[in-house]
Amino acid sequence: MAPGDPRTEGLEIYLVGGAVRDRLLGQEARERDWVVVGATPEELKRRGFRPVGRDFPVFLHPDTGEEYALARTERKTGPGYTGFSFHAAPDVTLEEDLRRRDLTINAMAEDAAGNLIDPFDGRGDLDQGLLRHVSPAFAEDPVRILRVARFAARFARWGFRVAHGTNALMRRMVAAGEVDALVPERVWKELERALGEDRPARFFEVLRGCGALAVLFPEIDALFGVPQPERHHGEVDTGAHALLVLEAAARLSPDTAVRFAALVHDLGKGATPAAEWPAHHGHEERGVALVNALCDRFRVPNAHRNLAVMAARWHGRCHRALELRPATVLETLEALDAFRRPERFEGFLLACAADARGRAGRADDGYPQADYLRACRAAAAAVPVAPLAQRGLKGPRLGEALRAARLEAIRAVERPAAGPAKGDADAR
Repeated sequence: MAPGDPRTEGLEIYLVGGAVRDRLLGQEARERDWVVVGATPEELKRRGFRPVGRDFPVFLHPDTGEEYALARTERKTGPGYTGFSFHAAPDVTLEEDLRRRDLTINAMAEDAAGNLIDPFDGRGDLDQGLLRHVSPAFAEDPVRILRVARFAARFARWGFRVAHGTNALMRRMVAAGEVDALVPERVWKELERALGEDRPARFFEVLRGCGALAVLFPEIDALFGVPQPERHHGEVDTGAHALLVLEAAARLSPDTAVRFAALVHDLGKGATPAAEWPAHHGHEERGVALVNALCDRFRVPNAHRNLAVMAARWHGRCHRALELRPATVLETLEALDAFRRPERFEGFLLACAADARGRAGRADDGYPQADYLRACRAAAAAVPVAPLAQRGLKGPRLGEALRAARLEAIRAVERPAAGPAKGDADAR
């Protein structure tokens, strides 16, 4: 709200939510949202605000594009996160509006003079690093479970934790079946946002802690308690490994597709018969089916799905790159569509590097396999086609000649010395 703004002059307006929280944390606000108390939709329209709220009165400022919502209350009318009715009227107070919010750290406001309005001690919870629900109404919206987990991932650098009472409430919500009512698109939206946070593994730790992981992502939950060979995996537990891989991916790339692929690359190990533990023969193909099932359920975008399927199917081959025959290297590059999709191929290499580093004590290991495959791809891609075509080669014969030339180019690539990376440990 700019000083002297004629659009808002005379209105009772407060900055609310994340912008207030982030300022108190010393962070730049990602966006600013405003609450208007004591006004009507007609008044905001007269001032030029554009209505955008489908279920309750939210308006965009005609100049700044920021959201201004009329103060409102809400009441649960049905299961899930869509079963609500809303009441917005001039008699709704700021405190009533703040009371309907999820966490105390998101239920603070500032007036035009910059004074903090904090009826639920959000400032105190910020100071203590506590994620605490505002009121029992938290239980009415299962999306809030995902939001708490996401905020835990965002604020993990400061050691934020979920309040015991809030975790207990989330467990009761899961037991009551509230999470079952979540629609796939909303789950994926929260998951993708969580993958983009500083410490995405915390999202899954919080969901597991309240029982929601087993309901929403049983393929990931199934990894916990499944052992791997200790000589290759000091962390032993496959679920712990998956989260270490996700954290390694977060250090390597901001791309949520890379992080998602890293997270789900070993889903097949959760389906290994217990009699075969700690070996996991054939987990790659089992993993492909599980990744596809998860992506089908949550309508995951193709860019994320395709990279995740590649990581599940081919990560073992990538780990063995320095042991492969040149013909197998070329076959792998072709299977990964590395010549036509170099950016996706790079994402695959990053996910595999994260897998190698996502082990106890291996976070800083090198991964020469990726450098070798990059060099092989570059050498093969540099083979010119024109000289082959000038020899009169066409169709299949041209393809065969190009492939033979690419194979020779790969043979000429020097193999780096093998480092302490993963090798074929997963299949043993």
